[in-house]
Amino acid sequence: MAARLEKRLLGGERVYTRDRICELAGVSVEQARRYWRAMGFPDVGDDTVAFTEADLEALRRLLALEGEGVLDHEFALSITRALGHTQARLVEWQVQALLEDLMERRWLRPRDASLTAVALAGEHLDDWEHLLVYAWRRQLAAVTGRALLVSQGRDDAAQEGWRTVGFADLVSYTRLSQRMDERALGRLVSRFERLSHDTVAGRGGRVVKTIGDEVLFVADRAEDAAAIALDLAETMARDPVLPDVRVGLATGGVVSRLGDVFGRTVNLASRLTALAQPGTVLCDRATAAQLADAPGLELDRERVRAVRGWGLVEPVVLRRAAPADGAPG
Repeated sequence: MAARLEKRLLGGERVYTRDRICELAGVSVEQARRYWRAMGFPDVGDDTVAFTEADLEALRRLLALEGEGVLDHEFALSITRALGHTQARLVEWQVQALLEDLMERRWLRPRDASLTAVALAGEHLDDWEHLLVYAWRRQLAAVTGRALLVSQGRDDAAQEGWRTVGFADLVSYTRLSQRMDERALGRLVSRFERLSHDTVAGRGGRVVKTIGDEVLFVADRAEDAAAIALDLAETMARDPVLPDVRVGLATGGVVSRLGDVFGRTVNLASRLTALAQPGTVLCDRATAAQLADAPGLELDRERVRAVRGWGLVEPVVLRRAAPADGAPG
């Protein structure tokens, strides 16, 4: 069973040694090794038969992209490193989630759940692969669509590299994690991630990453980020399982690298999250300025505070405006 599944997953049998696949691809062993390490693959011995026709095809495609000038070598390594990293995390999460679901929904023991998961992986490989490519194409369409707006001069903030960055942080997560067993804690984190992703995506933002009790997101418009932040606070407040969240927003220049975001704006959003009260949203002055005329929002300036790495900062509390007298509430 294991051999059949491996052959199906790898797209064929292992038929090439390291030296032979490099010879067929027309690449040095050192250059190929750099690609494989970037993908997260371990080194193999000289005489180990470890590679398939699919490995050869992938290597040839990478070399063709370099040879045609589409990618230079360092950028090709960055792309392969990003692919390897994201796919490793995705697969790890998928397998773990499947195992937990099988143990909880079918009441299987860990060993039986593992065997069932292996069988399901082989049986539905084409389905998983189709969904992966489908999601990738949809995300690529969204990113290229935004790039076209920038190229046409229809998104000034994006042209300048500006984004609104948000952090949402679960309150009292450390205390909760000490009181809960691992499985219960895993369910809580999964619930938080699911609700966060749904909320961010529904308002047109993008989840950059989740780290246990925290989610980092970005939005091209401050109005969208504000809606996301308020929705997150309200969603977690209503949830019977999750604690409240604190949310911080900051607007400014952002450096994007391999799907992650960096820079002073990101750091400021994180600092504001730490300052926020449970269930509330704090934003910086740049975000508040962009929201000044947004309908349905209230902005209340707080006292100036000293923030490490930033000096004096004037946080602004963001909340929904109270309904006007006589308006439905």
